[in-house]
Amino acid sequence: MPEQRFTSVWTRESKPRRAQQGLSREQIVRATIELLDAEGMEALSMRKLGAKLGAGATSLYWHVANKNELLELAMDEVFGAVRIPDSENWREVVSNVAWGLRVAIMAHPWFTFVLGSLPALGPNALNCSAVLCAALSRAGFQGHDVDYAGAAVLSYTIGATAPEAAYTSALKSRGITMEQANRDLAPAVEQAVRAHPEIHARFQQAVDSTIDPIAHRQLSFDFGLVAMLDGLAARLPRSADMPANHLTN
Repeated sequence: MPEQRFTSVWTRESKPRRAQQGLSREQIVRATIELLDAEGMEALSMRKLGAKLGAGATSLYWHVANKNELLELAMDEVFGAVRIPDSENWREVVSNVAWGLRVAIMAHPWFTFVLGSLPALGPNALNCSAVLCAALSRAGFQGHDVDYAGAAVLSYTIGATAPEAAYTSALKSRGITMEQANRDLAPAVEQAVRAHPEIHARFQQAVDSTIDPIAHRQLSFDFGLVAMLDGLAARLPRSADMPANHLTN
């Protein structure tokens, strides 16, 4: 069997539109994301995408060699939606990157599957990584600790958001709202946790809560993110994490 070599859409230059009536890369990426959002990873194929675009496979293969290259382009397009603040405050930058990725994952649940299976080598992904590394370096992290801190933030963001995105996506595909799902599950949960008084009390508190379920999940994410940033700050030398005006006194 011949040796399989890794290839990436980012290892070669983008081709221009082949003919006046041909498809552009931007059109292909936009249609790919629409298909992934509507039907998920399993639905994506070159044939189905070509049908959606009203074009033959030849038009697609002019821009990409295979399905993985489509996914690389789609992933980088999603990274491009993460808004980075123009700030010197490392916590503000890192928080915005984390929240931006959370919003992207919730809008595109397939994103985490691609992120875990293909390298993020596109310009938007690399810019996001560069901004994150620069912010952590300004904070006072050095050497490999910059990479470890960045990985910790990304791991928390993805780990906290991916299950929620998968759950809400599953509900959406079945035409069920989160409120309806909670009501339907309540009797089963009530019965299951009776043997665990503390969990039962927490469940009752959740049932009686007037907080919107989506807002509750956002508050939960923010709690974890702040705890993560506090933990990172605690690993810095004290002078590195103090405001600049304190350092001059």
